[in-house]
Parts: sequence; C-alpha cells; structure tokens
Amino acid sequence: MQVAQVIVDVPTRQTNNPYTYSIPENLNDQIQPGMRVQVPFGRRKVTGFVVELLTNSNYKGKLKSISKLIDLSPVITPELLKLSEWMADQTFSFKINCLQTMLPGGMRTKFKKKLLAADDIRDAYPTIFHGQNEIDYDQQHFNNQAVSQILRLKRTDKIKVHYELSNHAKPVLIKAYQNLLQPNQVDDLLKKIHPNATNQRQLLFILADQPDHPISTTNFKQKGVNGSTLKTAAKNGWLKEMTIRRVRNPFMQPVQKSHPLALNADQQTAVDQLDRAIEDQKNLTFLLEGVTGSGKTEVYLQAMAHALKNGKTALLLVPEITLTPQIVSRIRSRFGDQVAMLHSAMSSGERYDEWQRINNGQAKVVVGVRSAVFAPLTNIGLIIMDEEHDSSYKQDDVPRYQTRDVAKWRAKYNHCPVVLGSATPSLESRARAMKGVYKLLTLPHRFNHHALPHVTIVDMKKEFAHHQSILSQKLTDLVRDRLQKHEQIILLLNRRGYSSFVMCRDCGYVPQCPNCDVSLTMHKDTHTLNCHLCGHKEPIPTECPRCHSTRIRHFGVGSQQLEEQVKKLFPTARVLRMDVDTTRKKGAHEAIINQFGAHKADILLGTQMIAKGLDFPEVTLVGVLNADSALKFPDFRSSERTFQLLTQVSGRSGRANKQGEVVIQTFNPDHYAIQLAKTQDYEKFYQTEMRIRRLGKYPPYYFTVKITGSSPSERQTAYEMHQVANFLRQHLTKSAIVLGPTPKTITRVNNRYYYQIIIKYRYEPQLKSALEKLLEKSQLKQRQGLLVSIDNEPLDFM
Repeated sequence: MQVAQVIVDVPTRQTNNPYTYSIPENLNDQIQPGMRVQVPFGRRKVTGFVVELLTNSNYKGKLKSISKLIDLSPVITPELLKLSEWMADQTFSFKINCLQTMLPGGMRTKFKKKLLAADDIRDAYPTIFHGQNEIDYDQQHFNNQAVSQILRLKRTDKIKVHYELSNHAKPVLIKAYQNLLQPNQVDDLLKKIHPNATNQRQLLFILADQPDHPISTTNFKQKGVNGSTLKTAAKNGWLKEMTIRRVRNPFMQPVQKSHPLALNADQQTAVDQLDRAIEDQKNLTFLLEGVTGSGKTEVYLQAMAHALKNGKTALLLVPEITLTPQIVSRIRSRFGDQVAMLHSAMSSGERYDEWQRINNGQAKVVVGVRSAVFAPLTNIGLIIMDEEHDSSYKQDDVPRYQTRDVAKWRAKYNHCPVVLGSATPSLESRARAMKGVYKLLTLPHRFNHHALPHVTIVDMKKEFAHHQSILSQKLTDLVRDRLQKHEQIILLLNRRGYSSFVMCRDCGYVPQCPNCDVSLTMHKDTHTLNCHLCGHKEPIPTECPRCHSTRIRHFGVGSQQLEEQVKKLFPTARVLRMDVDTTRKKGAHEAIINQFGAHKADILLGTQMIAKGLDFPEVTLVGVLNADSALKFPDFRSSERTFQLLTQVSGRSGRANKQGEVVIQTFNPDHYAIQLAKTQDYEKFYQTEMRIRRLGKYPPYYFTVKITGSSPSERQTAYEMHQVANFLRQHLTKSAIVLGPTPKTITRVNNRYYYQIIIKYRYEPQLKSALEKLLEKSQLKQRQGLLVSIDNEPLDFM
C-alpha cells in the first residue's frame, strides 16, 4: 500500500513532523511530493504538503485517507522540499511556514483551476468535459477515478491546467484565431488569390509560418492584417475565432539588445574565475568587492551568459525593488525573453505568471528581491547576491531566514558558485574572505578609471550659527551650479514624512501614538499625524489638547519638507521625490527612475532607496542631509550601516565622464565612519570596526541569537522573559553570555510590550536543544497571550 507523508497547515511544535495518510486507490502513482492536498485532521479538514511517498507504513491502526487533491502538479520542487527541512531547523520555524514562504503570493490566496482540452480530448472524455473545451475543476466534484484520468492526461500534456487567482487578479482574456488550414491548403490558396489582395496574402504567409498555435488579434494587426480580413477568413473556414488568456508581462518598457562590454584586467580575472567554477561545477563562495562604479554588473552579466552557454540557469538577487528596473533592463537586453522577474511590487497575477514561466523551464534567468531565492529554478549554474551587505536580505517575520545562507545552501545542492557582490561588504562576509572561507575578488578601480567623487564634510553645528536652512550654503551653491550646467543632483534624507513630530510651544505636549511608544510623524500631503509602526492616523491638531494653546509647531525634517524647501530655493528645478509614500502605486518605482534617467527631472530626492545600485550618468552632485542619523541608534552595527550608506550614495555621483562631487552634512564630522566614508577607505574602516567588535564580543567574533517575548501586559512580558533567561542560564554552558531581559528600544508596538534576550557564544553545544525546549514550553504560554520568537544571527538589536 502506498501512503503519503503530509505536513499539515497547523503551525505548532506538535504538528511539525509529517502525518501519514493513505492514498485513495485510484490516485496511486499519481500523487507526487510537492503537491498540496486536503486531509482530515481531528474533526476538521486542513490543507497540507505531500513531502514523501512510502510503499508501506509502520502505523498499526487504520489510516485516514487524503480527502482531496489541490494541485495537479507539484508546486514545490524536490530541491525546495529539502531546503524547507534545513530552513526550519536553522531558523527554529515550523516546516509549514517554510513551505508556504516558498510559494508566490497568488498561490497562497484563493484560486480556481481551469482544465483546457483540445476537441479530440474533450470528445474522448465526455464524463469529465461534458462537451466543453474548458471546465472549472473545483466546481465539478470529481471522484478519485476521474481525478486519476485527469492526472494521466496532464502528465502526457494532453490537457492544460490554468489557475485563475480570485480576489487578487482576474485572467487577462484576449481575442485570437486558430489556424484551420493544412500546409498544402495554404499553398493552394496563395496561388489562387489575386496579387492585389495584400491583406489576405499576408494572413496566409503568417499561417504558413505559425501553423499550430492560436495567434492574437493584436499580433495579426501588428503584422499588417486588419480585423475585417480576419472575420472574412473565419467565415471562409480558414480560421476559428476563440478567446485565450494572455500571460501577464511585468516589464513596462521594451529594451534594445546589447552586447558584452570589453573588460578591464580586474574584471576579466573575476569573470575567468567564475567561469571555471561554473564549468567545474564547484560550490565556491566568491566575495566580489568592488568600489562603486567598478563594473560589478558587467561581471555578473558575462558570468551568467557563461552559465547559460553551459546549459545552466542563473539567479540574481537585489536588495531593493528600486534596483530591479535598471538591472532587469540590462539583463533583458542581453538575455531577452529568458528573463523572469519576482518582487512584491508586482501584482499577484504577474508574480504567479512569472513563477509559472520559471517552473515550466521557459525562464532561464531570474532577477528578484529576497523571496526570489526560492524561485523554482532547476540546474542552477550561478547564484549572485548584489549589495550582499544590505539588511533587507534578512527576513523579519517567521521564518527569519538570511538570504545569503539560503543562497549558499542552494548553490551546494546544485554544485555551483555563489557571488556576493558589494562595494561595502558586511564585516561577517569580509572576515570569512580573509580566513579563506570565501574567495576574495577585488575591483579596486572605477570602470574606465573614472575618478571617485570629491567629498566635502559640512559641520552643521558651525553652519547653523550663521545659515539657518535645510541645505548648507556649500550644498546650496553646488546645486545652483549643477542646475546651470544642466547636470543632475541626488539628495538623500533618510526620514520620510514632513516633520519628525509636532509639539505645543507652551506646555511641551507631543502627540503620541495610542498603540505604540513613539511620537506621531507629520505628513503634510494627507494633513495627518501617522505612526510608521502600526499605521495609526489622526488629524494634525490646531489646538493643544492639554493646555488649549494654538502654538502648535512642527520639528525635524522629513523628505516631504525637503521637497518643499528645495522647490522654494530652486523654483525652476524639476524635482522628483522617491520614498515609501510616493512609490505605493504599482509601477511607481520604475516610472520615477525612468523619468529621472531620461533627464526629465533635475533633482531626485528621497530616502535610502535611492542610495545604492542606481546608475545615472548625468548625476554629478550628491548631497546627504543628516548623515549621522543612524549613529544615535543603540546598535553595535550603527557605525557599519552609516559607513555603508554614505559610501553607497556617494558612489551615485560622477559615474560617467564628468567629475562627481558629494556633500555630507553632519553634526558628528569627526566620527570615524563619516571620515572614512569620505575617502571610501573600506580597508581602514574594516580594521577599525573589527577591533571594536572584538572588544565588545560581537559578530563576526561571536555568534548571536535574539529571543523576543511580547504580550499585552508589560508585567507579564517582563516576568516570563526573566523565566526564560533563568532557563537559558541553567541549560547553557558558562561560556555562553546571556544578556537581559531588557525592554526593546520601542517597548510597546501595537499594544504589545516587547522584551528581548541576547545570547552571545563562540561554541555552545547545548544551544540547539535548549532553544527547542524553550519553543515547546512557549507553545503552552500562547493561550495566555505570550508570544516568543527566536532570531538566529539577527541584524537588528533594538
């Protein structure tokens, strides 16, 4: 008897191992690992993933049977099934959460399955298709015998399965025509038709070239055949009019084909080493460290081309959606329709269609953000992580995976190299490269030996003594100069909104979020005070609720206010703002980037999303406002993040033939992170920061784990987390350092109180078992409102 091992969609420690279910007789040899099924679980029915098939079972009782098959083909590949096991173990997560994370957004929502059949198949199986070419699979209530027949037809490609996403996306239907003529009939008609009947002759030429598949009306019209000719051809029996579904195209702009560029010596050395690793199928991790503008993307492109030449596929990950349009355009210009794109700004329908192209093997190159690391590619020849240092590669929610680790696992499985690229690598990656765990490749010079931009640091303490403005006098003069020269400017202010907060000038009252321990941020465009943590909004007060004074003033500067001030200072300048508020609509990222790239704007200002990866040849000035904002955060990585951000945004200036200039405005001009960012001296920063990390016993010298507990009661949270700390101190060796519990920097978020514990260790044999016991105990506390989460190697300690 064949049985199925199923991970059920009940995320608890008790259900984290597969349950055994019998397979209905008619579905034997049809169900495959990676399919979703519906199974009885207690008194209810739940969905689950088939993870393994067994020919017998040691279970002595009567097995419950699978109730329903949800998928007609696997939605999780064998590789990703194995990856989910590893990921659940590494991130202390439930296996069902890991499996669901691997599906595209649309697959996790409601959908309808449509079965599409040709006429001969429709007529051969009347009990299934009822004389129709298309039926709704979910509404037919097929018995297991019918499902078995459908699976066999699907496996032999005699029918097609189409998924329609409900609520999130509707199918895109277009009119098309199917050719009904045989090749000899086309030849006969071409001989008979008058030479002046150009439309009919053009139609027949098209049918001769594409005799089998349906052709859309739009496609015919683009090739010179009008609608009346198509209708006449249908009446004459040449064509059959039909409706087909168009696969959504997430790419907004067409691109022109490009060719590989000539490489400099450093680039050629990097490409040669990557090519050898691809050919030899060596699982090596390369750290490609190159200064901004050194041509890392061209190295990626030529290495990817080599992987495709060897019959492999390639995966390129970028940290921000904003980077995706530019880099996708370059990749599409090389590899055309072989490229698929995956990121959260796409609609559910677009993501699903792209996922299907990848799963069907139509797309050989995938470009995307963090979640694209789970793309169902097979036979991967190269995995690239651009800007590998970026914190957005770490997933904040369950499962809390680090994309770098998942990429390395997939590379090991596929016997291929991984490339971690950055101008400012994370200290952990650079330390591994120095120890020989990673292989270091360097690009120390800008492409074509263009000079690095000249950087000026402005001390705002002195500036405010005689110049009260958001922009310093130095930056103001340079912006005016660049505008006169018709060159472009980027201004970075890493704070959105209009003002940081509003305050009563008489009694000092500051409006606070009712759900979180933060002040509300003023947004002038919506005339509201917003909480950026829970989403609470309320009107901007005209009167103080405490003392009834009307002297309400705003303090601090956000990107909205910066835009307003820049337009006042430079009224003729064309200004674009790019932050979370201006990029909510679909396609907004790409529209802003294309507009600025086409020089339809002079100044691009925004938050950190404009700081890295973007390439605009006409940008010759970058201004950084409030450069030390990250230094005040109580996190040991604050200096590293400041250095990386300043170095990356400085690299946007002077990337072509014109000399670039950068102005950094700061209240801490002597801080080593700011001084070393001025010269882009990564080596000295690395040495300085590593000394500090060693003294503080922080990564990369120590491993870390963060345990966070939360509940609606601060007293309960504090008490339970003290119990957790005592448990850890009893079960871990004395060499492990347990810090806390302490309230998080923002203790209350959305009416839950958060406390955290940090574990630091070099080698701790008892850690895994202690954390697993802790998770089991925490399950019992959930009914009392306490939630405990474990973050292995966290990037955020606040």
